[in-house]
Amino acid sequence: MAQQKTTKAAPAFGVDAETAKRLLHQMMLIRRFEEKAAENYALGKIGGFLHLSIGEEAVAAGVTSVLRQDDYAISTYREHGHCLAKGSDPKRAMAELFGRRDGLSKGKGGSMHLFDKTVNFLGGHAIVGSHLPLAAGAAFAIKYEGRDAVVVCYFGDGAVAQGEFHESLNIAALWKLPVIYLCENNRYAMGTSTDRALAQTEIWKFGQTYGIPSEKVDGMDVLAVRAVVGRAVARARQDKTPSLIEADTYRFRGHSMRDPAGAVYRTKEEVEHEKERDPIVMFRERVLTAGILTEADVRALEKDVNDRIDEAVAFADASPEPPDEWLFTDIYKED
Repeated sequence: MAQQKTTKAAPAFGVDAETAKRLLHQMMLIRRFEEKAAENYALGKIGGFLHLSIGEEAVAAGVTSVLRQDDYAISTYREHGHCLAKGSDPKRAMAELFGRRDGLSKGKGGSMHLFDKTVNFLGGHAIVGSHLPLAAGAAFAIKYEGRDAVVVCYFGDGAVAQGEFHESLNIAALWKLPVIYLCENNRYAMGTSTDRALAQTEIWKFGQTYGIPSEKVDGMDVLAVRAVVGRAVARARQDKTPSLIEADTYRFRGHSMRDPAGAVYRTKEEVEHEKERDPIVMFRERVLTAGILTEADVRALEKDVNDRIDEAVAFADASPEPPDEWLFTDIYKED
């Protein structure tokens, strides 16, 4: 029977020092990557759309910490953090944003279409809700082949009103597919708040309709996310039970770089209030207070992150533009 409970991290610290380092490093890496992406967009080195996940890093880091290398992830157009967390090279991810030939998609996809077969990242998808059926298909393939891998499908609250959401949950429940549907509820689908878009704003409850385990979790708490998704992964591996998880999170920037502050549809006071829940700041304070990591450990992580992202930008800058003839490769065409 589907049930809900908001999960918080256990009072006793639930991870060892090495795991804490990985989680903090992962969140810092995503944050710095996004900050540099915004900076280079402003410099005109990145074109098109750019959707940043600053503020939402705990979701990607917490989820991926309980996945194996042979598990799959698939995402929306706000996918940089998910791709990096799954293990993609920041240099090639940044080169893709720059539209260069050494990018993950050879410079053809840009920000909204990062794919990386080497780490089983099945891509960012620009059409809202379009990738939810693809996640079910990947999960069906896993079950058909008799493997115990799982699929994590990230989507935003804006996809919940789409038919693909309900069709995908229905078929996943009916066929018992090893897929975890994870809604990153940042409260605003582009500029529309959930209470203006959804008759049922408690998104986790849709899991009850389809008879699958469903939970809501504090998406700003990396350990809480890790705990909830860890249970869902175990269910999916053991008996192919799908899950629906609603992660309560918040983006500190606007919907995209065309809407950098999101100031039209939300107040400055609201944003500043939510920044008090910064997942990186909160986790850093927790590990320091608990004595899991030292200030020196944190400074070392920060230096490594800064160095890696500086290298990524330099790599992207140095990568050549794709040649014109690549326009006619990697496409469907008749012989």
